[in-house]
Amino acid sequence: MASPAHWTFGQASLCRIVEIETLPLSPFELFPDCTAGHLAANRDWLRPRFQDPASDALTLTIQSFLIRQSGLTILVDSCSGNDKARARPAFDRRNWPWLAQLRAAGVAPEDVDVVLCSHLHVDHVGWNTRLENGRWVPTFPNARYLISQREWDYWQAAGAPALARAGDYITDSVLPIFAAGQAELIGDDHALASNIAIEPAYGHTPGQVMVRLAGGEREAILSADLMHHPLQVRYPDWSTRFCVDPVQARQTRRNFLTRHAGSGRIIFPAHFRSPTGGTIERDGAAFRFVYCDEPGAA
Repeated sequence: MASPAHWTFGQASLCRIVEIETLPLSPFELFPDCTAGHLAANRDWLRPRFQDPASDALTLTIQSFLIRQSGLTILVDSCSGNDKARARPAFDRRNWPWLAQLRAAGVAPEDVDVVLCSHLHVDHVGWNTRLENGRWVPTFPNARYLISQREWDYWQAAGAPALARAGDYITDSVLPIFAAGQAELIGDDHALASNIAIEPAYGHTPGQVMVRLAGGEREAILSADLMHHPLQVRYPDWSTRFCVDPVQARQTRRNFLTRHAGSGRIIFPAHFRSPTGGTIERDGAAFRFVYCDEPGAA
């Protein structure tokens, strides 16, 4: 069954705005606990959807989520952006057709009312700004950019050492929205609309938040970087090398998987391959992720 272009949850519609569908990343760079034995034991379902057979690299998607409800347009995260100097080649001075993808979904930058930054990592804030006459300006001129106070406090205190891996994306992708007066710092729990709210997901970063869409016959959770790859559903104790607090991230993920397993809620992890949405199911003592395009999916 093909994935729908738009999902509906109560009064809200949801669609994905993809920057890159298959970003390759070494499993051993991503997961310090991963071994060749783990990959071999899961090869039957990893390849070719989640692992490139030629290179053995895991494949991740970089994407945003667009929510529309009763005239309100919300963008959750803004990928990596164009023209930006980055320490990692995958993100350095790229020219992605992301804005064209947004317009193809029927939304111009001027139409966006709210940009929610789930957390302040390089691949979640890039399109916050665009280059105009040599200056970084907000891409969405009419939007409020929402950032967790806890998250912002951490990145202000962490400084340059925390940006060494990716490059200084705070200066070109976050500070200009403060300078423009469009940034709004929010608490760990915040309602965007009557049935759209955020909730904390500490660990990957200190102030990471998720988005819950309620109402109607089904609910959805945009789980940000609570997990990057389906291997973390199979091995919930695996945190990434990019996690600020791997121990807290592990506990948050385990609690999340336990709470939502068998619930029928559709989970949208930020970096899972198309169609991204799926349910958490029990698999013995562990868990598995069932995509909504698979037989028997909720």
